[in-house]
Amino acid sequence: MHTVFTAAAANDTHMRSSQRERTVPIPATITPVPGYPSKLSVFKIAASKFWQVRCWIAGRTHRRSTRTQSLRMAQSFARTFYEHLLAQSSSLRIKPTPISSVVLHDTVTVKPQHTFAAMAAQMMANEQARVERGEFSAGSFKVLRNRLDAHILPRWGKLQPSAVDHAELLSFTQYLSKSFSTITVSQYLIAVRKVLTMAVSVAALDKLPEFPKIKVQTNSRGAFTPTEYWQIMRTARKLQHTRHPDSDSTLRKNYRLRSAEYTMPPDIAWCIGFMVNSFIRPSDLKTLKHRHVEVVRNGNTYLRLNLPKTKSHTRPIVTLQPAVRIYQQITQHYSERNLAAPDDYLFLPHLRDRAYAHWVLAFYFNWVLARTGLKLGAHGQERSLYSLRHSSITFRLLYGQGIDLLTLARNARTSVDMINQHYASTVTGEQNIGMLQSRRTRQHSQLSHTVIS
Repeated sequence: MHTVFTAAAANDTHMRSSQRERTVPIPATITPVPGYPSKLSVFKIAASKFWQVRCWIAGRTHRRSTRTQSLRMAQSFARTFYEHLLAQSSSLRIKPTPISSVVLHDTVTVKPQHTFAAMAAQMMANEQARVERGEFSAGSFKVLRNRLDAHILPRWGKLQPSAVDHAELLSFTQYLSKSFSTITVSQYLIAVRKVLTMAVSVAALDKLPEFPKIKVQTNSRGAFTPTEYWQIMRTARKLQHTRHPDSDSTLRKNYRLRSAEYTMPPDIAWCIGFMVNSFIRPSDLKTLKHRHVEVVRNGNTYLRLNLPKTKSHTRPIVTLQPAVRIYQQITQHYSERNLAAPDDYLFLPHLRDRAYAHWVLAFYFNWVLARTGLKLGAHGQERSLYSLRHSSITFRLLYGQGIDLLTLARNARTSVDMINQHYASTVTGEQNIGMLQSRRTRQHSQLSHTVIS
């Protein structure tokens, strides 16, 4: 009896040991997260097909499954995981002098590494809180994260913030200028400033270094002329239901298209007309649902678009009258397929992956531009879906009777400065030659003379 018990106990011990081994990190898979402290890593275990994340912070080790088999996605999850933990322990009271210790609210004392990456993590935790409060857009947060991951953290992540001085910033600016526009370089420097400002606020850095001055040169996206607009519209209608000329393997491997999207859908022509008559951004194409659209007939006929918040703008957009007809065509087409309910999307509603739906629209719009030879503007600007928004605003500046910039800016969810800098920059005197050559009436001239005198 004693022998049986001993064998059972030994077997139980062996099983526990085996289970423990299945959760132990596989040494060959342990991978650091670039730009972040070495205490943050991702790894695999025998018990799961997913990458795991491990981080030592606030006096103990934290582990979690990333729920993804992609290393890149796992590392992205790890960054967010680290920043979330750091935000939780940011109820820590950091002692300004010395910077060697941090006291947690539960009296546990730890010695954090005040690396540039640690400061970036705290900054991103604060920005995430701003997103949750509605003070910062989720899109801008994602762009900020991408910039940190692409060029900033790989360069300075393991260094102390004090190492990022004026000379380093100047070198970084010169490096970025080889590949990016002045606007992008300026935005990268803004991201660096956010991190260093965080370092100053927690006494990890005495003061901000002097930043290089960048003269931003704006390159406005090329709008279409009315003739070009009708040319691409006719081409899109002609090509709908036409298979793309590239081979299946090219469409699948190079352009990530599924076989169901090898032919151009009718949505491309609707998308072109709708954007030009509604002022919306390309990003709105993937989020716009029927519940956001209201047809208004009250002397004027138009659509009122109560779109989700974009770039801190929440006001509704009102469209031009042709958008009503396009919307009716979309509704009729998809009603026959039971895809025109309030929560269905306007464009390509059968595609649940909205990032992919946006990609399909952009891909086929580029095919239309290639067929018409209008991919490049008169001054060599590359055109894209965003050029349709540019055209929408430019056409109103040219052909809208007595329209003022403030009304136009508010309806397009932008600012008067943006219209002046980007959209109105392509309007020439010749395009408004009639207005330039117009004469005041005698009555108006006499009135002006009276007012002036």
